[in-house]
Amino acid sequence: MKNNIGKIKKVSLREIWPKEDKDFTKWLEDNIDYLNDILDFEINIESSEESVGPFRVDLYGEDNYGRKIIVENQLEKTDHSHLGQIITYLTNLEINTAIWITKKSTKEHERAIEWLNEVTPNDISFYLIKVEAIRIGNESTAAPLFTIIKEPDPITKKIGEEKKDTAERDTLRKDFWTTLLEKAKDKTNLHSNITPSKYHWIGTGAGKAGMGYNYLITNKRGACEIYFDKGRDFVEPNINKIRFDKLFQHKEEIEKKLEFKLNWERLNEKRASRISINFDDVGLKNREKWDGLQDKMIDHMIHLEKVFRVYINKL
Repeated sequence: MKNNIGKIKKVSLREIWPKEDKDFTKWLEDNIDYLNDILDFEINIESSEESVGPFRVDLYGEDNYGRKIIVENQLEKTDHSHLGQIITYLTNLEINTAIWITKKSTKEHERAIEWLNEVTPNDISFYLIKVEAIRIGNESTAAPLFTIIKEPDPITKKIGEEKKDTAERDTLRKDFWTTLLEKAKDKTNLHSNITPSKYHWIGTGAGKAGMGYNYLITNKRGACEIYFDKGRDFVEPNINKIRFDKLFQHKEEIEKKLEFKLNWERLNEKRASRISINFDDVGLKNREKWDGLQDKMIDHMIHLEKVFRVYINKL
């Protein structure tokens, strides 16, 4: 049976487009539909070699949604220079979409495009596209083949937003702990050796291994706690529960001395246990109310340490 199926052969890009600017960029400007076929939007080219300071953008245009677009062509392997130019063009021309066409991309530049799609606003997009030239058999006309290597997607943008939210939260927490610890120095030296952190809690030892006096902050509340979390103990495997239970025996007299109620959380399904007081009226997101919350947390922590010290020493 005669085989009528042709075989695809790759062709050197330089065989079709000897010069990147004069040949490939000019061809793409006149044949942008080849690129549009693989995108979910259509590009209308407005100009080529658009000036941006000392640089010149290969292609500049707009898509069918009115978003500004640049196309940067590179008929060689991706390099730092072109990546830098793309970012320069995007910021100086107020571009929404940057398309980088290349013969071959490195893993480092692919990751860079992923990262840019993560950290930039939702209306900014980066595409990395591979261009090849092929023909079927030996006689057919060579044709371009475009393949998307990296592009924005909802998941990538969501990851980026989550990372930004986390970074903002980390900054807020550090600011919160910085001001709280600075205030606390004037009233107690209990946490004097602690440095501000990005985490939702800071703490210091309570006089027994595995026990600590902790401050906590979330978006919605602040808290003070005594936390029991001693690691594996061969002599007393349930040491955290044993300590908690011994303190719980004095619950009424402890709360009478404190003049406020506590949350006694044995946490039976976990290794740790907790005794705490929560301040649910304000949290990390209420920066204008931090001052009052911090005063409250410091004052209650001082009372906790003063009353519990005697009972903890007897454990």
